[in-house]
Amino acid sequence: MNGGLRERKKAKTREAILREAFRLFRERGYHATTVEQIAEAAEISPATFFRYFPAKEDLVRLDRFPPLVEALAEQPPGRPVTVLRGAFRAAFASLSAEEIAAGHEREVFAATVPELLVANLRRSPDLIREVRALVADRAGLAPDDPGVRDAIGAVFGVVAMVWLEWARTPGMDGPAEIDRALANLESCLRG
Repeated sequence: MNGGLRERKKAKTREAILREAFRLFRERGYHATTVEQIAEAAEISPATFFRYFPAKEDLVRLDRFPPLVEALAEQPPGRPVTVLRGAFRAAFASLSAEEIAAGHEREVFAATVPELLVANLRRSPDLIREVRALVADRAGLAPDDPGVRDAIGAVFGVVAMVWLEWARTPGMDGPAEIDRALANLESCLRG
């Protein structure tokens, strides 16, 4: 089997696990759903589940958003908030509507199940460090520049607020609202 086919099969298995896990979480609740139930629904063994996800909480891990990280590296030079806004736009544009909906659903679980929220907060320093280095590079600043830190904090705070609002308003166009909120933040910081 060539590398491309192997990778597609792995991606399909991973998506099947996630799809079935979130279906079961909706039906039974996060805590009442077991790894064994998820594996059975995805038509895999529990051992296969653990090859993809070391633990159930890893299904909703928020430690990295590859489309955002990739988009940050490709942004033109600019002010930190402008760089981050452009990266969010590009990241969302690279995803299908289904991928955005699935990612949003995972993040809502991660933000509303206390154990998951704590686990994700423990992982956030690595993501922030990576984002901070990329934003600093695009802004022509040092990674420890307070302006970079403040911009990342403001942007992530705005995005988190919109994300939580989106969780309560399912019909909301989350990516468009995030862009509007970041445009507002950008405008406020220029003024």
